[in-house]
Amino acid sequence: MVESAEKLWYVLHTYSGYENKVKANLESRATSMGMDDYIFRVIVPEEEEEEVKNGKAKTKMEKTFPGYVLVEMVMTDESWFVVRNTPGVTGFVGSHGAGSKPSPLLPEEVATILHSLGMSTRQTNLDFTVGEPVTIVDGAFAGTDGKVTAVDKEKNKLKVAMMMFEREVEAELDFDQVDKH
Repeated sequence: MVESAEKLWYVLHTYSGYENKVKANLESRATSMGMDDYIFRVIVPEEEEEEVKNGKAKTKMEKTFPGYVLVEMVMTDESWFVVRNTPGVTGFVGSHGAGSKPSPLLPEEVATILHSLGMSTRQTNLDFTVGEPVTIVDGAFAGTDGKVTAVDKEKNKLKVAMMMFEREVEAELDFDQVDKH
């Protein structure tokens, strides 16, 4: 298989109940083994569930896909080795065995999963700072200029203030919906 030089999403199969441990192990190994330029985001898809116990409502996080972890990576022999040999990883989904590399998720599959988690579909390497002028390039406010008022690097989201009808309004946007001036 030809090695891909682009970041794509892959699904890892893990021991059920070890998803968060695999995420921590993989993030740690990516850094310690110098793979930060090949292994990017590691996600355990979860959603909030309301649970009533002893008459009290409690919110807890439930795994959306128990036994699976998503990883955004550039597939090379080295990155593939590091990921598949991470403790708790039993293999890649979409690998046909016999040393064949796995198939990545389709872009529309990734978009559906990440949007359901409130995350951006692509990670940008842009660093935004509060007060910085930006132009919105996607969504309802496309073509509008504004200033960054808050940055959430964890979720790749910004709050941008802009003038509309002679009033300042604020919108929460993904990093990939704005361009720097």
